[in-house]
Amino acid sequence: MGNDPGQSARDIITPMTADATTRAASAVQAVLTTMAGTEATPRPGQVDAVAALLSANQRVLVVQATGWGKSAVYWAATLARRDEGAGPTIVISPLLALMRDQVAAAERVGIRAATVNSANRDDWDLIFDELARDAVDVLLVSPERLTHPDFMARAMPALRSSGLLVIDEAHCISDWGFDFRPDYQRIAKLLVHLDASIPVLATTATATSRVIDDLTFQLGPTTKVIRGPLARRSLSLAVVPGLNAVERFAWVADAIGEFDGSGIIYGLTIDGVHALAAFLREEGHEVEAYTGQTPPDIREQIEARLRANDLKAVVATSALGMGYDKPDLAFCLHVGSPNSPVAYYQQVGRAGRALESAVGVLLPAAESDQRIWDYFITATLPDPQEAQRVLTLLAERPMSTVQLESQLNRPRSRVEILLKQLHVDAAVSKSGSTWELGARPWEYDEAKYDRVIRLRRREAEIMSAYARAERCLMQLLIEALDDPAAQPCGTCSVCTGRLPKPGTAPDPSTVQRALAAMRRRPNVLEPRKRWPTGGPWKGKIVGMEKGRAIVRGEASGWDHITDGVEQADGPLGTDFQQAVRDVLSDWRRESLPAIDAVVPMPNLEHPRRVSAIAELAAGIVGAPVREVLSASPLPGPPSQPSLPRVRELEQSLSLLGSAPRGVVLLVDESTRTRWGLTVAAHLLTSAGTAAVVPFAAFHGN
Repeated sequence: MGNDPGQSARDIITPMTADATTRAASAVQAVLTTMAGTEATPRPGQVDAVAALLSANQRVLVVQATGWGKSAVYWAATLARRDEGAGPTIVISPLLALMRDQVAAAERVGIRAATVNSANRDDWDLIFDELARDAVDVLLVSPERLTHPDFMARAMPALRSSGLLVIDEAHCISDWGFDFRPDYQRIAKLLVHLDASIPVLATTATATSRVIDDLTFQLGPTTKVIRGPLARRSLSLAVVPGLNAVERFAWVADAIGEFDGSGIIYGLTIDGVHALAAFLREEGHEVEAYTGQTPPDIREQIEARLRANDLKAVVATSALGMGYDKPDLAFCLHVGSPNSPVAYYQQVGRAGRALESAVGVLLPAAESDQRIWDYFITATLPDPQEAQRVLTLLAERPMSTVQLESQLNRPRSRVEILLKQLHVDAAVSKSGSTWELGARPWEYDEAKYDRVIRLRRREAEIMSAYARAERCLMQLLIEALDDPAAQPCGTCSVCTGRLPKPGTAPDPSTVQRALAAMRRRPNVLEPRKRWPTGGPWKGKIVGMEKGRAIVRGEASGWDHITDGVEQADGPLGTDFQQAVRDVLSDWRRESLPAIDAVVPMPNLEHPRRVSAIAELAAGIVGAPVREVLSASPLPGPPSQPSLPRVRELEQSLSLLGSAPRGVVLLVDESTRTRWGLTVAAHLLTSAGTAAVVPFAAFHGN
């Protein structure tokens, strides 16, 4: 039996005149009745958590499985605290998707909620006016807002008069949390200065004993920890090992047609996500791709369509994860393994929260998982040399992020992460769009970051064991979360010996279609945009057009031809030749301009192979080969920073005679940074070539 749709929890909550436990039970039941009907009953720990927040303004850490109902706890506590005359609840939450869901959920309960974030700046004045009039029960903000001086100035009255502070996804506060975020460290500093009379609730589904100890230390010695079992009886886990990239795509295509309901399919890379989504659409499945590069308005549309079951699946990176609320997700598939069992538990736990049964399947990618893990182990940690370089530059004069990016010759994302870390440590400060030195000197905490790296490597080892399906999958996951109740689940593919359809291998015809789709999809070589500051050339790079690569990442369909890259120089194999023909032929049909000459890049290690690629390409595009470039050995590694790399290439590369006129196809075996192609293109266009179009067999990331 459902509740009256016109009723809110405020209408059915009993007067707050009894003891804390009775008031908590009344508030929790009121929220559950409003959200799920009169038959809904509190789960173990929910009433205890609310009672603790009401009894002595205590700080509470809730560690419970996804779907346990952590939001019901802070809605109930909010109702009870507001009924007592307390100020609004402040919820610090990591994702816009979570905030949108929480605002909608609060409204269903009868709670007036609002959010202040980067996507609704035009609404800030109205929201802060409503806060000042005490017309808002809950304000949801992201941790990034805590870095915004204007926001903090306007939000401080609400923080000082808050009736409850909620830290959602609290594992992010901890150095040991799987999704550690520098901005969350500001919350730890906020807790130190928060009035002791304001209760604090921290919630997470993904905390090891180390994280729990760290969070308890940060919250304070009187923190009450409410921890429940993390095993999910409704979720059947499975691992399908031994598939290559093409077979994984085909397996997903065959499988999702067998699943009832809708779900999420996770990939590790942006390219892989878009390639898989494109193939699934070709197979007739209604899916959309969702990554960190998806515009906010499109993300919201995709989230809403999945929630309404208008999509069979969303193919996503980890950008769709924490906070997305769809309790009836029927399946969660992973094409490639996350590097942490905690992260995997968080993502796969999105499925089956309101269903009797759901499926979580991992399709490990042995050929690429370890490489991606190795990158992410250190990707979010500060590089001490880069940090000192930033501080030295800012000691000379304030700079914008763009200026620092140019000086450091590092990707914008890397520079932003580093600045954020230094900002949290007060080593730098920001005024408008300009950075300057902060109030505190900065030192690299080598011991701390060494511990983080060791922990992340250990977590990667656990995921390797999970991918090998050595024992009960659920037990292995929750043991990694230090759950004392861990035991064999009896439902995973290890316990039962059964896999979801299509079992150990997809249909061969689907594999062939997946292979064809991968090979049709262009792997674009984007031209470099600007020369690094301090090098031989300045400003915008001109003359080099968009190019193509045969192999880029894990979804090219020609991945196997990379096996011979490290071997001795020699002729092209049959598959290699076919790959060159297919990619260039498709490119000519789509957008490749008329080529006047094919120029091979000088390659001191594999000259015969590059020459063979050039000769084959020349036959396809109908242009002569012109060997007009020469090179001397480069002293530094390809992975060095952009500025020294460009300086070395400027000294190494030279023209032999006149440059070809018209449009040149510049051919190389492999490129990682594209600087070699860029410098060669500059030499050619400076000598009279009209335009340069690059073509490489392999584009490494």
